[in-house]
Amino acid sequence: MTDMPFPPFPGPARAPAQANGGGPTVRVLNQYLKDLVFQNPEASRGFSTGGQPQINVGIDVGAAPLSGGEGMFEVDLRLSSKGLVGTEQLFVCEVVYSGVFQLVGVPEADVEPVLLIECPRLLFPFTRRIMAEVTREGGFPPVLVEPVDFVGLYRSQRQG
Repeated sequence: MTDMPFPPFPGPARAPAQANGGGPTVRVLNQYLKDLVFQNPEASRGFSTGGQPQINVGIDVGAAPLSGGEGMFEVDLRLSSKGLVGTEQLFVCEVVYSGVFQLVGVPEADVEPVLLIECPRLLFPFTRRIMAEVTREGGFPPVLVEPVDFVGLYRSQRQG
């Protein structure tokens, strides 16, 4: 086995726009689990409630500028699911997965769509996996959230 040195971390001091000829760049500087809630209020009863559970899934996206660097933003992707049989709640799961992104050379008119469409698109697979694993560990079939149309979500939020 050959030890290969890790490439240097491209911190804010490096000029990322030079790598692609000066065009717009979206860099993922960090990503992390920001918040996780799982409630299993009827765990001792197991699946004795009878009937097929109804799973409700919600999604929300938020972005905020960060101090400490030009063009740096924190983007939060929130997935929530609730399992119900009739009116009885089986479980609640909420995952907030976040990333720190740096936008370089992105025109001002495109900043919001990049933050609310492209950045959550990058975070989604990680958020989806966490939700599936947590619900499975809670004793339920994994909640596998369908792929999200972030463009459609963005448009509906802009109109509403």
